[in-house]
Formats: sequence, structure tokens, C-alpha cells
Amino acid sequence: MSDTTLTAPARPARAKARRRPAGAMLRFVATRVVGLVVTLFIASLVVFGALYAAPGSPLTYLTHGRTVSPEAVASIKAEYHLDDPVWQQYLRWLGGVVRGDFGTSIIYHQPVASLVGSRAFATTLLVLMAAAIVLVLGLALGTLAGLRPGWLSRSVMAGATALMAVPTFVGAVVLILVFAVDLEWFPVFGAGGAGLDEVYHMVLPSIALALASVAFVARLAQAAIRQELSADHVQTAISRGLPRGAVVRRHVMRNAAMPVLTVAGLTIAGLIAGSVVVEQVFQLGGLGQFLVTSVQQKDFPVVQAICLMYVAAFIVLNTLIDIAYTLLDPRVSVGKKDS
Repeated sequence: MSDTTLTAPARPARAKARRRPAGAMLRFVATRVVGLVVTLFIASLVVFGALYAAPGSPLTYLTHGRTVSPEAVASIKAEYHLDDPVWQQYLRWLGGVVRGDFGTSIIYHQPVASLVGSRAFATTLLVLMAAAIVLVLGLALGTLAGLRPGWLSRSVMAGATALMAVPTFVGAVVLILVFAVDLEWFPVFGAGGAGLDEVYHMVLPSIALALASVAFVARLAQAAIRQELSADHVQTAISRGLPRGAVVRRHVMRNAAMPVLTVAGLTIAGLIAGSVVVEQVFQLGGLGQFLVTSVQQKDFPVVQAICLMYVAAFIVLNTLIDIAYTLLDPRVSVGKKDS
């Protein structure tokens, strides 16, 4: 009887304890998703308002600078709803964005979604290849420098510091001069054809985009590994005679991986913005180059669509990294009650 009295209340308590982390995690994810939606809404306001606050008018480009009759001007304004209040134009534009309709290009007179979609693959491939270079090369160099102190570590970090100081467009020009013009190993510009030819054309641009980020991730990985190597529990394990390789694998690399991967993920998200410069230098015909051209032509619907896509991709990646970090590291608190 006494056993039943003691064990019966204990089972719900243990079940409740098991359910609490799951509930806290769901609340955490829900909070991040709500924050994502709010941030995207604010970003849409900024993107829409910034273009209309900029000097110049789309009417000038719609008429190609020519003097037209008042009836023609009124017809153009009615077609593009230029006479509507700004808030009505924003709501109409936002409603279309939610449905996947970004409007019609002022210059090309085609749907913006089709114009952007045909150029999105080049930008996506560029960012993915640069991200692979950042993760593989940056983590490898940082790990090597962290585990092997001495002249090699100092040399790697000196080179990483120098690369971080080089602007992206300067690195792109140097790569073109050396590997495309002098050595003729890679094409000078263009995205190439479909398949492996497009990957081949993206090698130099992806390296140019990834250079500074590789150096940053390498320095961060080295610092994290050095910090873990000097931790008390690691030094205690080594002093007790445990194999250094096992200590490094089980304690040093595991503990150093989380902050490094998190910052590396944020760095990769930043490659989206840097792709604009690289695409312009290599003439890749992606979203970045199309954005520069559309800004010069005051093609407002195209500029709004690309800017919103860039901002949305950056925000979504940041949110996913935040959630993944919390899921992978149980030491991170996901709620005030659990902390």
C-alpha cells in the first residue's frame, strides 16, 4: 500500500518533467516564428517606403523622358496606380507579394516573378558554392591552427587577417587577372551553360565571395579550440593520462563546434549581400547584377522584389540558425521558466 502511494504520484511528475522541455521548445520555436513574421513585415515597409522616398519618379521612365499629353500621363498613372495614396499602394503590393505576384516590370513589361525567377539559379549556385568553401576551408584551417600552435598557426592566422582586410571586389579583380587572364584556367566572365559548365564558371566568383568569410571562420575556429584546450576539465583529462586524441574529439571539438558553426551560419547568410558585388564584377546575370541594373533604370517593382527576397533570405537563415543552435545544444535555455 505504501509503495503504491509513493509511486503513483511520482509517475505523473516524471511525465510532466519529460513534457516540459518539449513544451518549452515549442514555445521557443513559436516565438521565433512570430518574430520572423514581424521582422519580414517591417522589412517590407522599409523596402517599399525607401524606394518611394528616393529621388526620381517611375513616371519619367515610363514615358522615356518624352513630353506626353495629360491624357497619356493620366492613363499611365491609372495603370500603375501612381495616384493612389502610398498606404493603398503598399497594401496592394503586399497582397500581391503574399500571392507570389510582384507586379509588372516598368522597363521590360513582363511579370517581375518570371524575370527574377530566371536569374535566381545563378545567385543560388554562387552562394551555395561560396558557403561550401567557407565551411570546408575555414573550419579546416582554423582547426589546424588551433590544434598545432607554433609557426604554422601564426602563418595561417596572419594570412587570414590579411584576407579579411581585402575588399571583395579587389579580390575578385585579382583572381580574374591571375587565374583568368594570365593563366587562362577559368573564364573571365559569364555564367556559362547548363550543368557542369555553369559550375565551372562559378569557381572564381565563389572563391572571391568566400575569401573574407573563410578567414573570419578560421580565426574564430582557432580561438574557440584554443579556449577549449585551456579549459580546466580538458587539462584534468589530459593530466590523468587519457589519450589526447580522444580528449580533443570528445571534449574540445564538440564544445568548440557550436559557437563556431553558429557564427559560420550567420557569415554564410551574409554572403547573400556580398553576391551583388561579385555578380557585377563577373557579369553572372544573377539577381545581384539585375538589382544594380534595375536601380539605375528606376524599375521599382523589380528593385522591391529583389531587395525583399534578399532581406527575407537573410532573416529566415538567421532564424533557422537560432532554432538549430538551441535544438543541438541542450545547455541553452529556451524559456524563462526552464532557466
